[in-house]
Amino acid sequence: MRAHRPVSRILVPFLLVLTCAAKQQPAPRTVNLTAPDGVILKATYFAAAKPGPGVLLLHQCDEQRKAWDGLAEVLAAAGINVLTFDLRGYGESGGTPHDKLTQQEQQKIVTDVWPRDIDMAYSYLVWQSGVERDKIGAGGASCGVNNAIQLARKHPDVKALMLLSGPTDREGRFFLQSSKRLPIFTAAAEDDKYGNLVDTMQWLFSVSPNPASRFAHYAAGGHGADMFAVNKELPGVIADWFSAVLWKNPAKAPATNGAPIELQARQTLDRIDQSGGASEVEKTLAQVREHDPKAQLFSETFVNLLGYEHLQIGDTKGAVEILELNTTAYPDSPNAYDSLSDAYLADGQKDLALQNAKKALELLANDTTDNEARRKDIRESAEQKVKQIEKPSS
Repeated sequence: MRAHRPVSRILVPFLLVLTCAAKQQPAPRTVNLTAPDGVILKATYFAAAKPGPGVLLLHQCDEQRKAWDGLAEVLAAAGINVLTFDLRGYGESGGTPHDKLTQQEQQKIVTDVWPRDIDMAYSYLVWQSGVERDKIGAGGASCGVNNAIQLARKHPDVKALMLLSGPTDREGRFFLQSSKRLPIFTAAAEDDKYGNLVDTMQWLFSVSPNPASRFAHYAAGGHGADMFAVNKELPGVIADWFSAVLWKNPAKAPATNGAPIELQARQTLDRIDQSGGASEVEKTLAQVREHDPKAQLFSETFVNLLGYEHLQIGDTKGAVEILELNTTAYPDSPNAYDSLSDAYLADGQKDLALQNAKKALELLANDTTDNEARRKDIRESAEQKVKQIEKPSS
């Protein structure tokens, strides 16, 4: 009779195999990053099993770094080292909680302090022993989109950007448009609580000249990193995309369902962006509507973004012209009138600013296009301007 091998002799080699496999994927570790002013920023480092690319993920402004945990684990399993961190005032990081700051105080931190904090986190990532410094990427959701783009503007070593559900400013858009060697991955869902960000992400994708850029368009999923819960495949798609572009195999970048803006629509936007262009497009729209009263030449979202870009660079007259065009094209949109009110206010035309803010509030009563959260934002914005303008002078 054949003797049985002792159980211990079978289990020991098997347990050794399991132990070695477990060591191949290090556990995420919590990191304290000390900002120049002494504020402690909490971060998590997800190390890959062997040397490889590094990616810095910047969270959205209604979340914290843990929103990235699932994606970071998928990236690390794919051989990509990842750093996530809580912006000051968020999550476990120090600093005054963001919801305790005035709008002006928060804006100052966004423009003056966050860039330094992000640079510090970036420096930590690229100097980790397992990170190959010629293969660096960054990603952001919502406000993290502009943060990631501005990081890439300052650091040419950033070779790829993942951007979810968020806008950038004029300089950021021009940077993407001129960066032939920088592929971007954009994604958004139609049910985003902050409005139509599908068009925003389609536009950023469309201006990118890199053939490895991709756009993922989802019917549902919500805002930013929330999309991962509904669209289970998205983290894997992002990991495959980062792997392809950072390891310089762009032909292996996964296909997505998003298409670029049609050429004619892009040309129309280019015209609107030029001095006097909005007036020219308004005449063209009037001519087209003689044959088709419901015809549209452009997306409301695109032109709204253009208007605010002109506000940001101090071109209030141009912003007024652009946003007036938007109300002509979309006369039932509360947001179009609220945006025009902002432009009039910036241009010192308080009576017209008040008139358009009240028009936005009037249209909100029957608005079925925007979701509840979006209507709330528009209402608060319009009411704030009405209160500001009608406030008795002391």
